[in-house]
Parts: sequence; structure tokens; C-alpha cells
Amino acid sequence: MATADASGSALETFILEKFDALVDLVTGMGGEAANTAPPLPGGNSMAQLLTHCCRMMRKWSSTVNLGVEVFRDRDAEFTAVSPVSELRELAADTRAAFIADVAQADPELAPANVFTNRDAFWIATCHSVLLHVFEELCQHLGHAEVTRDLVAAERA
Repeated sequence: MATADASGSALETFILEKFDALVDLVTGMGGEAANTAPPLPGGNSMAQLLTHCCRMMRKWSSTVNLGVEVFRDRDAEFTAVSPVSELRELAADTRAAFIADVAQADPELAPANVFTNRDAFWIATCHSVLLHVFEELCQHLGHAEVTRDLVAAERA
């Protein structure tokens, strides 16, 4: 996965760095390990976490900020099983589309499509929507790191 491009805002750079770290972690595990859930009730595989993050990023950058609907089946994200090659392709497509979405949105303006069930600070501006994306990526990168460790320990 490409490294973050410094031509965007600092926030965009941070988002892409966390996304790239997640992609590298998941795709570096190999297909079987990437698709193995940790031995915890309701635990998700790293592939499911990456799929969720890809769909989440586009939902917020396109559907919310730009008002351009992007289909998302959130429940399916958490049951996904994917070969690493498909995960790489999904991640590359998501990254490119996310960068294009961010370039089109004015960070100081209100998002085009506001969800009413969110705290106001996440949806006040397009910039605050991207802060939410960053927060979610940090959270799920941590989940993926814990999952990697649990899956590796179970296989040892």
C-alpha cells in the first residue's frame, strides 16, 4: 500500500497513515490468518475490520460530506471472508475514492447529508466528519492489532 501523500491536509495525511497501517497489517497476515476471528464472543477477523473500515470511510466521505450515496451493508462487513488479493484491491479502490472525495469537500462547510443520530461535534463541518473517520480508523487499527496477537497466540 502506498504511503500517505503529504499534498493533502494534516488530517487527511493522518487518516491515510492509519488506513495504510491497517491495510499492511491485514494483508501481511496471509489469507487464513486475516480471515480468522479471535477466540472471543463476537470477535471479528482482521479482514472484517478492514472491510468495515473501507465501507465506513466512503460512507462518511461521500454519502455524508458530499451527498453522493455509496451503498453499504454494515452487517455484511462483519461476516466478510475475502482473499488477501481482494482486500488489497478493495483498499486501493477505497483509498483513491476517499482522496477524491476529500478533495471535493470544503472542510469548513456543513456536510451535505447529516445523520441525526450523531453527536453534533462529529457532523458540524466536513472537517469534523473526517475527524470521526480518523477516530474510527485508530480504534479499528487497535482492534486489528489485538486480533493479530490473539490469532497468533492461538496458532502457536
